[in-house]
Amino acid sequence: MQSNASSVSSSAEPVLHFLCGKIGAGKSTLAAQLASRPLTLLISEDAWLAALYPGEIREVADYARCAGRLRQAMGGHVAALVAAGLSVVLDFPANTRASRAWLREVAQAAGCRHQLHFLDLPDDVCKARLRARNESGTHPFTTSEAQYDAITAYFVAPQDDEGFEIVRHA
Repeated sequence: MQSNASSVSSSAEPVLHFLCGKIGAGKSTLAAQLASRPLTLLISEDAWLAALYPGEIREVADYARCAGRLRQAMGGHVAALVAAGLSVVLDFPANTRASRAWLREVAQAAGCRHQLHFLDLPDDVCKARLRARNESGTHPFTTSEAQYDAITAYFVAPQDDEGFEIVRHA
């Protein structure tokens, strides 16, 4: 099921928000906007990884190992937050079918509505934003264009058969 950004939920019912988009697409910016709603909590993978593994994430394999551990710890916690009546914005990249399968499991455990926000931007826009982000020094990680290309090679746009309510942001 697909909708556009103007139909994003504003109901009191708890919602899990997931984010899909290439590096630099604006996932964290959108996550902060979504989390500004009442009774909505933001959980940022980058913030947790930077705090738990300072200086340890240098390569894609390091990220995969550390992010996998974080996901194991967070799934049940997120479901408990939703059960307590909070909406949750998971600023974790939902950029592969496997990562989205984990998010779907979290949503099923939480038993709530979910929205997958897909930031569909071209590589040149994402790379320009990435360069600006790197230069600003405000993000906990810097990513080179070569790393961007290596990571983006794994990117798979979400498909309707994955069972998400997809909200497109262009």
